[in-house]
Amino acid sequence: MKKIKVAFFAEILIEDFDGASRTMFQIIKRIPREEFEFLFICGIGPAKIFDFDCVTVPSVSLPFNKNYTMALPYLAETELKRKLDNFCPDIVHIATPAFLGHFGLQYAKNQNLPVLTIYHTHFIAYLDYYLSKAPFLIDIAKAKLCLAQKSFYNQCDVIYVPSESIEEEMYQMGIEPARMKIWKRGIDTSLFSPDKKTTGFARSLTQNDHPIILFASRLVWEKNLETLIRIYDYCQENEIPYNFIIAGDGTAKIDCQRRMQNAIFTGTLDHLQLSQLYASSDIFLFTSISETYGNVVLEAMASGLPCVIADGGGSADLVTQGVNGFKCHPENEGDYVEKMQILINDPMLRQQFSKRGRNYSLCLDWNRLTNLYFTEIHNLSGVLNV
Repeated sequence: MKKIKVAFFAEILIEDFDGASRTMFQIIKRIPREEFEFLFICGIGPAKIFDFDCVTVPSVSLPFNKNYTMALPYLAETELKRKLDNFCPDIVHIATPAFLGHFGLQYAKNQNLPVLTIYHTHFIAYLDYYLSKAPFLIDIAKAKLCLAQKSFYNQCDVIYVPSESIEEEMYQMGIEPARMKIWKRGIDTSLFSPDKKTTGFARSLTQNDHPIILFASRLVWEKNLETLIRIYDYCQENEIPYNFIIAGDGTAKIDCQRRMQNAIFTGTLDHLQLSQLYASSDIFLFTSISETYGNVVLEAMASGLPCVIADGGGSADLVTQGVNGFKCHPENEGDYVEKMQILINDPMLRQQFSKRGRNYSLCLDWNRLTNLYFTEIHNLSGVLNV
């Protein structure tokens, strides 16, 4: 049986680097070896990924976010093309429409290969934060980015989109709807589960029995951290006795610690610690409106933790207002606090949100989602397995 060969382009291939990386590795870990062969091309990654070759190309740190890099494939163009030609792919998978993604797209077009891409990062939502000191540039930058994304994605054969709201935004950009398919993110419901509740773990952090408000995310300003800080300030000023636990790390952590001095910052937690913290908290608070999907919201729901989130971005599609959570005006701190107080004061409603959130998460199985992906790859490749 001829194996289908996939050239897989991604900026960073480190499993737990961020939500996009975790999604990619859910696919990678489930590759049927008897049917597929992969060649990985990235800016940062290992020499081998589960025995598949991984080619790294030069990369540079992004000036506005030192945690991220951008691959520069044209600095290694000759060698990279040689490796691709030797591999002789049947299909190209592209993770990000940056320089590396454009290189992969151009290679695919030159070789007449089909292209599949997964929309991981909602870059246009970041511009409000990155250009906050030059607001007169925001509309211009958004228009140019929309044109660039329209051009890129309309050359891809299949675009996996994580949520209906993101699909609508992409349609408004001018991306052809026939190319887009909803492909949600999955969840490990045995890892993230109400069974992981260990009250002692959470109380060891707070040293009291006040309600625990958990925020988990990379700590970067594009996660709408200014609103998180205002929510914290509102509770402090009105002497609302909530424990704020902030899980995660990032370039904004030091500033957040300085401005939220009574909050508890855990830094980066491993999956087991995080699952225990989700299941042992009282409310999950999430202010970001820049998510394409919102993995942390789904992790909280799977853990039975009621969610109070921003009504914006892909995360909002996970919550049905007043049924399995609350959605708030993204920048209105009073709205969030009001919803949190309703939940804290109504144990029956908390239980309802907990149960319905858990049931929702049980419908999103990674095995089913990755099977859809591999079927798509097979169909696009045109390879007949006999």
